[in-house]
Amino acid sequence: MQPKPIIIRGGHVIDPINKVDCEVMDIGVRDGKIVDPSEIEESKAMIIDAKGKLVMPGGVDPHTHIAGPKFNFGRIMSPQDHRRAWIKATPTRRCGTGLVVPSTAYIGYKYAQMGWTTAIEPATVPLKSRHTHEELDDIPILDKACYPLLGTNRLVMEFISKGDIESLKCYIAWVLKETKGYAVKIVNPGVAEPTWWNRYVGLDLDEQLPEFNITPRDIVRGLCKAVIELKLPHPIHVHCNRLGFPGNYVTTLKTMDCVSDLATGDKPIMHITHVQFTGYAGTGWANLSSGGEAIAKYLNAHNHVTLDLGQVIFGESLTMTADAPFEYVLYHIMMGKWFGGMAESEATTGIVPYLYKKSNYVNTVQWSIGLEVALLTKDPWKIVFATDNPNAGRFTKYPLGLSWLVSKKAREEIMAKLNRRGLKHTALPAVDREYTLYDVAIVTRAGPAKILGMPEKGHLGVGADADIAIYDLNPVEVDVSKDYKAFIRAFKRALYTIKSGVIVVKDGEVVEPNLYGSTYYVDATKALDPDAYKSTVNYVKEAFPKLYSVSFENYVIGEHELRKPLKVEVAK
Repeated sequence: MQPKPIIIRGGHVIDPINKVDCEVMDIGVRDGKIVDPSEIEESKAMIIDAKGKLVMPGGVDPHTHIAGPKFNFGRIMSPQDHRRAWIKATPTRRCGTGLVVPSTAYIGYKYAQMGWTTAIEPATVPLKSRHTHEELDDIPILDKACYPLLGTNRLVMEFISKGDIESLKCYIAWVLKETKGYAVKIVNPGVAEPTWWNRYVGLDLDEQLPEFNITPRDIVRGLCKAVIELKLPHPIHVHCNRLGFPGNYVTTLKTMDCVSDLATGDKPIMHITHVQFTGYAGTGWANLSSGGEAIAKYLNAHNHVTLDLGQVIFGESLTMTADAPFEYVLYHIMMGKWFGGMAESEATTGIVPYLYKKSNYVNTVQWSIGLEVALLTKDPWKIVFATDNPNAGRFTKYPLGLSWLVSKKAREEIMAKLNRRGLKHTALPAVDREYTLYDVAIVTRAGPAKILGMPEKGHLGVGADADIAIYDLNPVEVDVSKDYKAFIRAFKRALYTIKSGVIVVKDGEVVEPNLYGSTYYVDATKALDPDAYKSTVNYVKEAFPKLYSVSFENYVIGEHELRKPLKVEVAK
């Protein structure tokens, strides 16, 4: 049964994709889509009075760890986490628990309460993607997707070492289709290979992988070429080499520049993720400083790269990544809990609890880097606000983190409590820029949707998905740069969240808890020569017994195994 049509009347609408900046207008919703409100018969519609309220598209988070084996190991490692926050079950609502690594229901409800309607799991080992999809399927309300890890996959490295881009394209298309993935994720390219053989190295972009006679640069360029030629909706999603090491901003700049010659026009071909973790200058922890200015300067001069921040939020976190060597180093710094794993021929993983302290010199520098990059990059369409949940902070703290972008006053108040020596090693205290609400809509909605290649999301134009957030904030009367606490209050608990035309949150409370969104995945097989694709799949099938302990047939995830699959087809 379709919900009643909705007319959102008289709200202050911000919709950057359609260049709408705080205009008072009506929005029509019918059959899960945005329609012209004049097409809706008022007597048969639900009318929402949004006068004096802020209306935006639903939030889109393209990088948040919310599902899969590593997230579940994080829950196991954090028994205390499940006693500190919970959602009580009701006759119509599921229970939920957890603060840093919450349960699936908690994730869906909390995102929706903030006005977010789409969230992407950014790293799934293809071999273990069935587990990832089981958890994604169990997250209510949100639309979802996941990125298979391919940057240290042995078959990928084999095809690249042979210069066989055609087979590489076929293999990527096969993995995306059969594991129901959306984009190509690259983590610390090449480093898992020596790790498998207990030869840990902090591999830089141009260091050699002896077995394959290639470098991480070759892996990044090879996968970038393949993704461009396949015309996938989202560019390569790159976690740079030497993450978490002082001086690594140089590696980040080299990584961004290594594909610049492949770009045509202004379309981004690379997305750098959680740049805060790869934006460190200095030669060691004692003299760590920010490389944020240099990264922003590169972004200002080039259009082929976008990035998300990995913005630090002070307090407890849980670092989790396919970059197991880094986690091994972090474990020896923290000397607490540590989990490390390897997934046969595809990837490694590591998990370490962490606490970001305001008094800590290193943590102060880390906090500053993400904000520097965001505020010094002139074009906000190149920036995505995210915390790499839960690595640099949990997603429920997004309103707080965004307040540091919209208000210099908010930054100054927290800087007064931070490590003074750390602040001297950053440019942030001298930065005056403040984001407008229009900028906020870009970095949390319009920009992520555009970068993801999801044209039906991130805007309120006719034909878009009816994913809408209404906030109890009058942008004409409230100056959020001065009253940033009003901004935080409003964005913490949306007045209304509408998902696919259904009101799921009202007055900050979940009222439709059993709605489930779609899981996006890409099928690019039609973009390939059928004979080449068949030949590559046969080669993979023959190689499987040498590389995996599971059968070829059991590796594949059928569409019927997903609750609400949504296939995105890519043709020639």
